[in-house]
Amino acid sequence: MQYLYRKFFMKQLIFSLAFLGLTTGVSAQIAKEEIQQDVHRSGSNQLAYPGPKQVHLSDAPKGKKPFYISHYGRHGSRFLIEKKDYDFPYQTLAKADSAGKLTALGKSVLERVTLLREESDNRRGELTPLGALQHQQIAKRMAERFPEVFEGDPVIDAKSTVVIRCILSMENALLQLLAINPKLHIRHDASYHDMYYMNLHDNKLKALKMDSTVKEVYREFTKKYERGDALMSKLFNDMEYVKQEIQAQPLANALFNLASNIQNTELRKKITLYDIFTDEELYCYWKMSNAWWYINYGGCTLNGGTQPYSQRNLLRKIIEEADSCIRLDHPGATLRFGHETMVLPLTCLLDLNGYGMQTDNLDALDRKGWINFNIFPMAANIQFIFYRSNPQDQDVLVKVLLNENEAELPVKSKEKPYYRWSDVREYYLEKLNAYHD
Repeated sequence: MQYLYRKFFMKQLIFSLAFLGLTTGVSAQIAKEEIQQDVHRSGSNQLAYPGPKQVHLSDAPKGKKPFYISHYGRHGSRFLIEKKDYDFPYQTLAKADSAGKLTALGKSVLERVTLLREESDNRRGELTPLGALQHQQIAKRMAERFPEVFEGDPVIDAKSTVVIRCILSMENALLQLLAINPKLHIRHDASYHDMYYMNLHDNKLKALKMDSTVKEVYREFTKKYERGDALMSKLFNDMEYVKQEIQAQPLANALFNLASNIQNTELRKKITLYDIFTDEELYCYWKMSNAWWYINYGGCTLNGGTQPYSQRNLLRKIIEEADSCIRLDHPGATLRFGHETMVLPLTCLLDLNGYGMQTDNLDALDRKGWINFNIFPMAANIQFIFYRSNPQDQDVLVKVLLNENEAELPVKSKEKPYYRWSDVREYYLEKLNAYHD
C-alpha cells in the first residue's frame, strides 16, 4: 500500500514539473489543466487549504497603514460528516469480497477504505490536526502581513458558529495570535444568538435551490459526466454481480468522496484513492460538483440567481461593525469562523473576482472562470483590510483578500486593489437594499 502511494506521488510530481515547464502561470490554465497539475483540486470543497498564491501583497497608497481587519473564515480540514460516507462503500466492498467478487485492485481499495473508516470512528465532521494547523498558519500570516493591526493591546473580537470544528478553528487561530502578542484582549464566543448572521438558514431561498425543474436540468447535465461503470470493471471480477448487487454510480461517487477527503487526514501520508481514477474521470467528477455548488450557492439563473443573498445578514453585519470600529483609535480585528456554505455565497454576493456571474449554462462555468476550488477550500477565508494615515483620517481605504490573495471588487477605484470604504459601503448597501425576500 505504501508502494502504491509512493508510485502515485511520483507520478504527480513528474507531471507537475513537466506541466510547469509548459505554462506561464496558474491563472492562464483552465480547470481541467489545474486538476491534472494537482488532482487534490478535484475535491472541490474538500481541497486542503493550499495557502496564498500571492506571496507579496501590493504596497498601500502613500501614508496609508492597516488599522482594522474584518474576517470570515471556514473551519479547517475535517473528516467526512455522515456515517454513510464511510459505511456504504465499506459494506458494499466487504460484501463483494466475501462473495469472491473483488479484483486485486478491489481488495486493495477495501483495505484502504477500512483504514479510513477506522480513522474516522467517532470523529465524523471533526477538525483534523491539519485543520488546526491551517488556522494557526493563517493567523500567523495575518499578524505578519498587517502587524500594525495587532501591535499594542487591541481587542480581537472572535465569534464562531456553534459547530465544534468551527470553535476549534477559532481557538487555534486565537492561540496563535496570543503567542505572537500576549497583550491582546481576546473576546471569543459561539452562540445561537449570533447564528442569524453567522449561519443563516433561509427557508425561502432553500426552497428555490433545487425545485423539480432545476433537478431535471442538473440530472441531464450529470449524465454526460458520470463514469461509474468504468470504475466497476476495475474493482469487480463479475459484471453480472455488479448489475444485480451494486449501485454503480453511488458507489463511484462515495469512493471519489473518500479519495477527496484523504488529503485532510493523517492517512494522507500513507495512502491515496486517486489512483483508481483516470485524469478524465477526476475532471468529470469535479465538473458535476462545480455545477452543483453553483446552482445551490452561486448566481445560477436556473433558480433565480438569488442564492448569494443567503448571506445578506452577514454582509450587513460586516458593514455595521466596520463602521463602528473605524471610529476607534486602535480597533484591532473582528474574526468570524463558520462554513463553506457561507464563504461561497458571500464571495458571490460580494462578486469578488467576478464570482457573482450569472448564467444557466452549466457546461461553461469553468471556461468562464467560475471554479469552486479557488473559492472554498478547507479554511477558506475572506479578509477586509482597512487603511488610513491616522485616526483622524476620514479617507478610509479597504482591500479584500480571498484566501489571502488580493481580490477585485465590482467598485470603481483608481488604486486597485484599494478602494474607498465609502464607495464600497454605498455599493453593497444599495445592492442589499434592492433585494426583497
